[in-house]
This record gives sequence, C-alpha cells and structure tokens, in this order.
Amino acid sequence: MKKILCIAAAVLLFLSSFASANESVIEKIEKQGVIRVGMSTFVPWAMKDKKGRLVGFEIDVAKKLAQDMGVRVEFVPTAWSGIIPALLTGKFDVIIGGMGITPKRNLKVNFTIPYEYSGMSIVASRSRAKGFSSLADFNKKNVVIAVRMGTTAEQAARKYMPEASLKLFDNESQAIQELILGRVHAVVSSAPMPVFQALKYPDRLFVPIKENFTKEPIGFAIRKGDHDALNFFNNWILNMQANGFLKEKQAYWFESKKWEKLVK
Repeated sequence: MKKILCIAAAVLLFLSSFASANESVIEKIEKQGVIRVGMSTFVPWAMKDKKGRLVGFEIDVAKKLAQDMGVRVEFVPTAWSGIIPALLTGKFDVIIGGMGITPKRNLKVNFTIPYEYSGMSIVASRSRAKGFSSLADFNKKNVVIAVRMGTTAEQAARKYMPEASLKLFDNESQAIQELILGRVHAVVSSAPMPVFQALKYPDRLFVPIKENFTKEPIGFAIRKGDHDALNFFNNWILNMQANGFLKEKQAYWFESKKWEKLVK
C-alpha cells in the first residue's frame, strides 16, 4: 500500500510539473497580476523623462497591453546585447522594445505579427562627414561609424558599409556622444532617432541621406512553444491596428515633436 501511495505521489508531482512547464505565459501573467516587459532605451521608443520616468512609443504600447489584460506592467530595462538570453531565462515575459523581426533572431524566439515598421538612418558629423550624401560616401576604409552592439543597426552597417570601421557601444547615448565629440563620422540607428539628434545639435550634426535605407518589421518577442501567448498577442495587435491606437501613438512619437517637452 505504501509503495502504491509513493507511486501515486510521484505521478501527481510529475503531472503538476508538466502542467506548470506547459502553462502559457498568459496564464502566468493573469495569476500574478503583472506582465514583465523586457526593453531597452531607444529614442523615442523608450526613454527617461525629466522626472526619471519611462516614456515613449513602446512604453505606451506596453501600458495599453497591460490595461487590456487587467494587470500591472513592470518594465525590466536590459542591455540590448543580452535581451534575448534574458527572455529565455525567464527574467521577463515578453520583449516589447522595438525589436526587428529577423530570421536569425527567429531561430531563438517567436515573433508576433508586426505592430510597427522601422528603418535604418544615418546622422553624421558636419565636420568629419562634410559633403557626404550617399551610402557610398560612408563605405570607405577611412570612415568610422558608431553603432549599438547587437542591433539591426550593426547588421545594416556591416552589410551596406562593409569597408568602414565600426565602433560598438552598449547604448546609443554613448554612440551619439562619440559623434558629437567628432570621434566618428556617423551613427547608424533606427529612425527617427537620427533626425531628432540632428535637430537637437544642428550646428554639429546633419542627416546626409533623407530616406531610410532599410525597412524592417517590428514585433513582440516571446519564448518558443507558447502558442496561446502568440495567438493572444497577435490578436491584440490586430485590434489595436483596427481601432487606431497604434496609428495614433505612431503619429505622436514619430511624426511630431509634442513629446520633446517631456524630456527637455
């Protein structure tokens, strides 16, 4: 009898562990009453305002998602180079951080349908890149370009400007500082950040190429195998596209300067 009880207990423990391991992150979020969002700072996707609070397009998207789920949102700022490993180890539930959907990343995580599109742009030094007006001008051995490590900006710079030298940084503020100090010719980054920096420092910086030179879809990233979460997030995005929420936020953060008073 004792042996039977031990076997039954072991079976129950196994079934409990199996159910827990296969629990959708959506169920976990609902139980805990909080959604943990992995993100990193990209102007104007996510940044600190004058009071030190997080603001930006991604912040509004994550807050609206949490509101619709009836839970709190907890932002987990993470270095971009380690953000996918942090998701995989369970430090947060989802990445909502302006992450471009790429085949290489898709091998490690699942992506939702796109909720926004971005593209690469260049902001350059007026002194070091004087007269530059094309990608070819930057694709030279004597040109130094700063990019954020582990981003699609780094991939784009390597693809379109393979002859140039790259300086890699953990965050964009370091890259921009190098540019302002005249230590590099340009910074490659997701739009619209380069335009904002050129407007902020018009005497030192300019945008040499008016159009973005790439276009990339942006999606939420979640751990693989969670079909319920992928279904929920996809349908939430479709609803936000249909009711105009995403279009409204895109216009505010990417097409206007109304938010600048929050950070200046």
